Amino acid sequence: MNPLPHLLAYVGPVLLAIGAVLGGGWTFLPTAFIFGLLPVLDDRVGRYDANPPVVSRGPRWKFDLALWLFVPVQTAAILLVLVRLTRGDVPASFIETIGLTLSLGVISGSGGIVIAHELMHRASAFSRALAEILMTQASYAHFCIEHVYGHHRHVATPRDPASSRRGENVFAFVPRSVIGGALSAWRIESERAARAGAAWTLRDRRLRMPLMTALVYAGVAASFGAKGAALFLAQSAVAVALLEVINYLEHYGLSRREVGPGRYERVGPEHSWNSSHRVSNLYLFNLARHSDHHYLASRPYEALRHWDDREAPQLPTGYAAMLVVALVPPLWFRVMNPRVDAWTRTRPGVPVAADGTARSAMREEPRTVSEGIVADA
Repeated sequence: MNPLPHLLAYVGPVLLAIGAVLGGGWTFLPTAFIFGLLPVLDDRVGRYDANPPVVSRGPRWKFDLALWLFVPVQTAAILLVLVRLTRGDVPASFIETIGLTLSLGVISGSGGIVIAHELMHRASAFSRALAEILMTQASYAHFCIEHVYGHHRHVATPRDPASSRRGENVFAFVPRSVIGGALSAWRIESERAARAGAAWTLRDRRLRMPLMTALVYAGVAASFGAKGAALFLAQSAVAVALLEVINYLEHYGLSRREVGPGRYERVGPEHSWNSSHRVSNLYLFNLARHSDHHYLASRPYEALRHWDDREAPQLPTGYAAMLVVALVPPLWFRVMNPRVDAWTRTRPGVPVAADGTARSAMREEPRTVSEGIVADA
């Protein structure tokens, strides 16, 4: 296993810097790369279905360093855009303002948030702190709570606001997920803080996360003025929208069987759409191998496995293209509804235990990944 190919994620910030220097239409370069070139490469290169060893071996730092370094890189990208748009010797044009703001938000959503998603599942306080920093840069820090302790518990059930329903279009889903996720995070942290005796202290993330976000905005406003704060908010909105559209496509139309009143079968690979398209997964640190991520949330990105068509539903192409398709609801429904219906009819043909747990060869593999390295949700 080699983390170097995943450094493809850093192409976005590099292209942003090039666009900031060249100006004009070049400011859209990262957006064009992610939504123009990546889908083509996914189509041409195709899937990579091979699986890594079950247990990660060797030093962890080389895999984690590829994640950690994105924090200073994204911070530099934010500062670069704010300086260029508010303090440049030559005032930025309207096109450059839109291009740099959109591209920064796309990088934050497809790079920073994806890396934060990986880090927030770790046991390490350092990694979780970095995840919180990256999510604060997208003005969405509470996602660290809701995703790990809400979404992973309730995914593919009516209790999960981040699981999209068959026939629900993305424009209805996004506000439902944003509002429902925030309310869920508040409830989860309220209960945790009360149990820990930490309510309304800095250990209570209901207080700490909004405070840190407010301090960031205050710092941006003090350094770059009201325009800088507005631009920071705008790029955050783009990043959050991108995150929620990805949430929309990851579980669309899938549901867990109810095995008792209010009790659902155990989460399995069949409850997430899988995509093993090589290029998207290199860029997204294997996020699109989402079936395995939900089967075992503690599995680090380099160890995520491909589940074949018999045990996990497959997206027809990579995330970059599917995200664009999701923004056109009639096209999305035409592509995905038949796949949802076919999968619902066939569901994995593997034995199911009394507790609703499906059994197969891959599911019987040891569930230990890298002891003490990452935390299950």
